[in-house]
Amino acid sequence: MAKGEGAESGSAAGLLPTGILQAGERPVQVKEPKKKKQLSICNKLCYAVGGAPYQVTGCALGFFLQIYLLDVAQVDPFSASIILFVGRAWDAITDPLVGFCISKSPWTRLGRLMPWITFSTPLAIIAYFLIWFVPDFHQGQTLWYLLFYCLFETLVTCFHVPYSALTMFISTEQSERDSATAYRMTVEVLGTVLGTAIQGQIVGQADSPCIPDANASTVNRTQSSTSIKETQNAYLLAAGVIASIYVICAVILILGVREQRESYETQQTKQMPFFRGLRLVMSHGPYIKLIAGFLFTSLAFMFSATVTIPIWQWFLTRFGKKTAVYIGISSAVPFLILVALMESNLIVTYVVAVAAGISVAAAFLLPWSMLPDVIDDFHLKQPHIHGTEPIFFSFYVFFTKFASGVSLGISTLSLDFTGYQTRGCSQPARVKFTLKMLVTMAPIVLILIGLLLFKLYPIDEEKRRQNKKALQALREEASSSGCSDTDSTELASIL
Repeated sequence: MAKGEGAESGSAAGLLPTGILQAGERPVQVKEPKKKKQLSICNKLCYAVGGAPYQVTGCALGFFLQIYLLDVAQVDPFSASIILFVGRAWDAITDPLVGFCISKSPWTRLGRLMPWITFSTPLAIIAYFLIWFVPDFHQGQTLWYLLFYCLFETLVTCFHVPYSALTMFISTEQSERDSATAYRMTVEVLGTVLGTAIQGQIVGQADSPCIPDANASTVNRTQSSTSIKETQNAYLLAAGVIASIYVICAVILILGVREQRESYETQQTKQMPFFRGLRLVMSHGPYIKLIAGFLFTSLAFMFSATVTIPIWQWFLTRFGKKTAVYIGISSAVPFLILVALMESNLIVTYVVAVAAGISVAAAFLLPWSMLPDVIDDFHLKQPHIHGTEPIFFSFYVFFTKFASGVSLGISTLSLDFTGYQTRGCSQPARVKFTLKMLVTMAPIVLILIGLLLFKLYPIDEEKRRQNKKALQALREEASSSGCSDTDSTELASIL
């Protein structure tokens, strides 16, 4: 209908006598749809670099905060488990809250998402630094770490949720979004390695000896106190380096990426209520099946590898995303069984680390590559509902963080129940057995549950192609409608 109206306007202008048209005026013509604009490598890299701050800080906290609380701040295991679990639970809760606020945010000159990234960065840096600071008082240490841990997680959520939703606004093409996501996942995997390496190398330089006996001499305890102080300073130095990386990456993202608004979204005049959007999102079948599957598989891994991200990008393009999920995530199961059955061996550990990295590369790339497909499917089924992208991304991040919080809380409580000795030179056999079960059998069970849930995921490659054609037609119709309205206005002024 929009095309017909535009054609009529052009025909009417062509029937006007040439004398009616003043000098400098030309007959009105229907404008052709704009050519597809591809993202440059520079744009993709700037977008990808924005994923590093979340991974660098998250990896440093995930790998070292538990050790820091137990051995450096000397918080008891039960209080440490409370800090870790409540902090991650709060982090998960803030995702839908921030998504709600973003969905209510107006479009500005910077966009709708970029202001959140810009203003949250400096505050997040301050909170992150204070997490690694040991206060002089001992009575309220638990409250101190819980407060700044929750504050940092809130602020980094204000960065990560809009950054995740930015995937839908850097391009309207599925192939370009998938390519940008591959760049992003490569940088994020590098970010995990970088966070672990920086924190590990700086902290590892400090000498923090273990305590062989609780009834150690006063001399040994004095030397131990001195070494703890050195370790505390090392953690602060590592926090400063990681905070600098956070700022640099945020600046590159802000300066190098621009949000693109959908043509059909600009025609919307009334904003949809958040809870109605939430109800529609949570009733969208493909989204529920996607997050349910990755909820279980995300509990399984804490290690990663870099080089296999491009391989999985090629694999999902060649064989489809659903096939890549089954092969990629299940590839770690035989090696996890190997760890459970064999005694400690350095070579086996390296082999398992490589296999886990290959599988985790798939787990990094695939969910973020499949989520835009779910949102496209939702837009086709609900063509008049817009602004739901932050809801999709925030609740997906909510479930992944919920899984992370559960794993941290359970692992720390398990250490407490099995008799973990703070800064002990050796640990009871129960602790070693519990750790082996947590990193082998528990992930295997969770992976199998997740893969069973993926059987219900309905968007295969054929469905993706159909959705792509339907969305392209929708965009062309919206563009033609906008051109028709403009041409009609010009024609009226000429008449």
